[in-house]
Amino acid sequence: MKNPIKLTNKASEEYFHNSLCNSLGYMACYGLQLDYDDSAYASAKAKLTSPCYEDVLMQVLKDGGILTMTDLEGDGEYTQTITIDDVHNKVQDTLPSHLANMINGNDDADTGDVIIQTVFFGEIIFG
Repeated sequence: MKNPIKLTNKASEEYFHNSLCNSLGYMACYGLQLDYDDSAYASAKAKLTSPCYEDVLMQVLKDGGILTMTDLEGDGEYTQTITIDDVHNKVQDTLPSHLANMINGNDDADTGDVIIQTVFFGEIIFG
């Protein structure tokens, strides 16, 4: 069953950005690593003033680039690539309780972890 909550693209981007800030480090615990094109990262960073890492990652996506979650331990089984369209379309598919926590400002690392996994994998696989 699809989540009845529909988000704007702006809200989806904000919630995914928050999730990256709160939970990107969890991915290493699952044997995953975030990868991106170095030149796309440099180009995105040059467009921003005093950006944090997650700001640049979001700009890479907004510029039409991709982010890849690389599976380092499972023979690549869980390697997935996303675009900004995935952020726009999949954040709203997050489990309703976690999405409500993000919307209401009650998010934490677990909330972010669930959103990141939902966007990259379409479901919760790890943790």
